[in-house]
Amino acid sequence: MSKIQMMGKTSLGIELGSTRIKAVATDGDHTPVSSGDYTWASRFENGIWTYDIPEVWTGLKTALRGVSDRENVGVMGISAMMHGYLVFDKDWNLLTPFRTWQNTITAQSAKELTELFGFNIPQRWSIAHIYQAVLNGEEHVSRIAHLTTLAGYVHYMLTGVNAVGMGEASGMFPIDSDKLCFDEEMVAKFDKLTAEKGVNWKITDVLPKILLAGEAAGEITEEGSKLIDGLLPAGIPLCPPEGDAGTGMTATNAVAPRTGNVSAGTSIFSMVVLEKPLTKVYEEIDMVTTPTGKPVAMVHGNNCTNDTNAWAKVLRETAELFGADVSTAELYTKLYEKSLEGDADCGGIMVCNYLAGEGVTHMDEGRPLVARRADSKFTLANFFRSQLYSTMATLKIGMDILEGENVALDTLTGHGGLFKTPVVGQKYMAAACNAPVTCMETAGEGGPYGMALLAAYLANKDEGETLEDYLSHKVFANAKSTTLAPDPADVDGFNKYMIQYRALLEVERAAVANI
Repeated sequence: MSKIQMMGKTSLGIELGSTRIKAVATDGDHTPVSSGDYTWASRFENGIWTYDIPEVWTGLKTALRGVSDRENVGVMGISAMMHGYLVFDKDWNLLTPFRTWQNTITAQSAKELTELFGFNIPQRWSIAHIYQAVLNGEEHVSRIAHLTTLAGYVHYMLTGVNAVGMGEASGMFPIDSDKLCFDEEMVAKFDKLTAEKGVNWKITDVLPKILLAGEAAGEITEEGSKLIDGLLPAGIPLCPPEGDAGTGMTATNAVAPRTGNVSAGTSIFSMVVLEKPLTKVYEEIDMVTTPTGKPVAMVHGNNCTNDTNAWAKVLRETAELFGADVSTAELYTKLYEKSLEGDADCGGIMVCNYLAGEGVTHMDEGRPLVARRADSKFTLANFFRSQLYSTMATLKIGMDILEGENVALDTLTGHGGLFKTPVVGQKYMAAACNAPVTCMETAGEGGPYGMALLAAYLANKDEGETLEDYLSHKVFANAKSTTLAPDPADVDGFNKYMIQYRALLEVERAAVANI
């Protein structure tokens, strides 16, 4: 794996996230120097959470225009929200609207494949979506030639290379971490199953090629440059496209065994790199990999800050009634900091933040709820503290399983929007996981920053240098960070909150059934 020739000095990471498409450029010291973004949102159409594919390109171009000194980009990479369902015919015509990770419409498929493989297949995985389409007898199935992810699609359109990174691939179909390929035994089982149902393709014929971090993955073509209005020239080399899980691990230097990270934004997930396999299959735990193929236990929650954002908007409208002009940053900072005044158990105020279904707690739909007893302490501080606890309560259910498996975890690093306000999210996450939580200065950068680092690794690694060594020695050796140990009172309060939260989930099930 020798170095590639960079066209310029900066590394560019692009991530198509759930709420923003963001581009981040880093300099030779791996410091973010410029960024641009575009806000978008999924839509619920015909029972499907989806995004318009044309908006991918509108958003990508808008984000790129925010990056100054684009002519200095030397290497780049594409990342996006993982999983979901993007299928194309042999000419790369989209066969059905994009089905995102938010959808919980593949319960039958996920259950059957989990039993077939002896390996947990979550509903949002690409393989669950494609098999559900087979089970549904959908017309387009016979014309499928390509199954990929959003990152894989954008990468292909820019480069003509149909490939994804190892971490991204591990959210499509189970990976053999020893052979660094799709699990051959499971591939054979799947092909036999689908052949019996009349499917005319084999799964490895429609899945993209897998590339490891540090491997070259093509360069922008003339056609690719035209797609983005020439904002980036042809010839810029790209690293393998990765999912937001892989970029999160990279952005937090959590790619070695006994390290972990929590990414918290629209969705929330923890990634813990394992020393040894878990003792059994858990529906609440996804088994994926690092960008270099090491096994990772992933706890994924579909719901994190969306409901909190909705409440913040209502509270902002309230302030505006009295003539206040509050910036978004100030609004969130004040509300987060106010929550610190609340009781450790939130004073009996309960929040279920489920806008979408939730795999960990086995719900196909969500109904956001606020519940309280007559004797609860209903204050703004308790209410907003409960909002923030709710963002990580589902994650805690999965993390408790890993604790029961005696999974060793030396460091847990937080990143994403939940950690932008200093101390608050970090303090609550330490209580939820009963472990020290570290946040770096780049905590708010998240995925696109991690993607820029993967691109830099492609360009600058030394012969034989692993991703783990590159990140530890060249990127994060002198990184500024803060670590908060769990406060015993917070841990006790969060545990008391969780007793009520688990009971609240029964109310949530009733709400889904009746509202």
